Amino acid sequence: MESYPSIFNDVIGPVMRGPSSSHCAASLRIGRLCRDLMDGEIREVLIEFDPNGSLATTHKGQGSDMGLFSGFLGWEAYDERLPQYLQAVDLAGIKIEIQIHPIGATHPNTYQITLKNNQEVRKVIAISTGGGMIQVTNIDGAAVHMAGDFYETLIYVKSPDKVFEFLTRSIDADEITIHRGEATFIEVKSNAILTRSLLEELSAFDEILFIKQLNPVLPVLSRKNLSVPFITCDEMLKYNEGKNLSLWQLAVHYEAQRGNITPDEVFDKMRAIVRIMENAIELGLKGTSYEDRILGPQSVNYKKRFEAGALVQGDVLNHVVMCTSAMMEVKSSMGVIVAAPTAGSCGALPGALIGTARALQIPQDEVVKAMLAAGIIGVFIAAHATFAAEVGGCMAECGSGSGMAAAGIVELKKGTLEQALAAASLTLQSSLGMVCDMIADRVEAPCLNRNVMAASTAISCANMALSDYNHLIPLDEVVETMKRVGDQIPNTLRCTGLGGLAITKTAKKIEEMLGKQEQVQATRFYKVC
Repeated sequence: MESYPSIFNDVIGPVMRGPSSSHCAASLRIGRLCRDLMDGEIREVLIEFDPNGSLATTHKGQGSDMGLFSGFLGWEAYDERLPQYLQAVDLAGIKIEIQIHPIGATHPNTYQITLKNNQEVRKVIAISTGGGMIQVTNIDGAAVHMAGDFYETLIYVKSPDKVFEFLTRSIDADEITIHRGEATFIEVKSNAILTRSLLEELSAFDEILFIKQLNPVLPVLSRKNLSVPFITCDEMLKYNEGKNLSLWQLAVHYEAQRGNITPDEVFDKMRAIVRIMENAIELGLKGTSYEDRILGPQSVNYKKRFEAGALVQGDVLNHVVMCTSAMMEVKSSMGVIVAAPTAGSCGALPGALIGTARALQIPQDEVVKAMLAAGIIGVFIAAHATFAAEVGGCMAECGSGSGMAAAGIVELKKGTLEQALAAASLTLQSSLGMVCDMIADRVEAPCLNRNVMAASTAISCANMALSDYNHLIPLDEVVETMKRVGDQIPNTLRCTGLGGLAITKTAKKIEEMLGKQEQVQATRFYKVC
């Protein structure tokens, strides 16, 4: 079944708490699907990570444990209880063991999970693909393809033929598939939960052992025969021939068809997201506090120096630096933010657009349009490259956010479609090869300054494009290059904590200090092997 990125699934979102969307939000979504698979009753969990992947070294510091365990508890990604996940798991009586050993994983963000209760044992393999997106690839030994964008009903059977025949003639599901692994089950993908009357009919079949219903974890659902008006920049330009639409309008056309919603609904969804971003920035500028972090509230001092006239002049840039920093600090203090396109790069895009708009006194609706323009650039990256630092380094996160922001700034300044695309191309060209080497597995440093750099680069490249600089390489080709360059970055420089700044003497001292604090908690609540 064909699937395409959604601006609200893959690019700008989820609304969440935590340091990393590919670790916190994605693992929480995996945990929620696991909870549904076990009918909400989990007693024991074995989690296995491959030593060659990212999760072996980062699962605690970047919030994979927090997200996954919170998902087992049925929490949302923005739940205020997330920092208390260890105590909550303990109170729920869930015994958790983590083992790190070769499991043959081919993706750096692979979760191999065995779930137990008094009645059954289930096995799940899932991956985090970046920006909070997931793929469940295996259930009970059978290959599956679940992204969390359907209502999934798994009907475990002794023999499938009779039940399969009944389902295919009784319901208009998006997809019905027989899976054979350690157990045999029929997977039903649909846009709505199966009706009570249908479930009652199914219960009469002697062949059925039990039925599992897994709820969607993404805000925008998929459907059979899903189509979009374009999926590359070149296709978008052909689609726009004779229409003369701006980039934000083209984004609305794309998302309305992708999500099967009206253009007004698309705009309203983005307006709600912009308001969450604005609120986070305001909270950050007031100052944040959180015990488990390595950086304090940097933006507060920046604001004071700016207002005192102590900084190099440049109102737009200084507003952008403040807003970008404030957003990152709210993220690091477990406040509510929007992953845009990821939590680790959540400052650059909103900081650049909202900071620019504040400095130039541009109204909110224009920011919404700029955010939509940025979103469609993100769709092209999601479709043909990656947002996961574990796959493409910081180029995939801050680099992507920077390119998206540049196109959005051009939209704010009423530039042309061609100028917006040129700005994105110039900016992405400037970020090729940027590595991910977080200090002490905290998504704070050098993440904060790289977000500021990304936002600053977006302003420069937007101005270059508005001045009709020749970007030479078309955007599609730059995105393809991002994918190739990401594949060539060494594993040690892709969010593993095994290279770059992460292995400096000072970083190791910080890591050791934090590790001693964490080990006390870890040994109390779950076993790590």
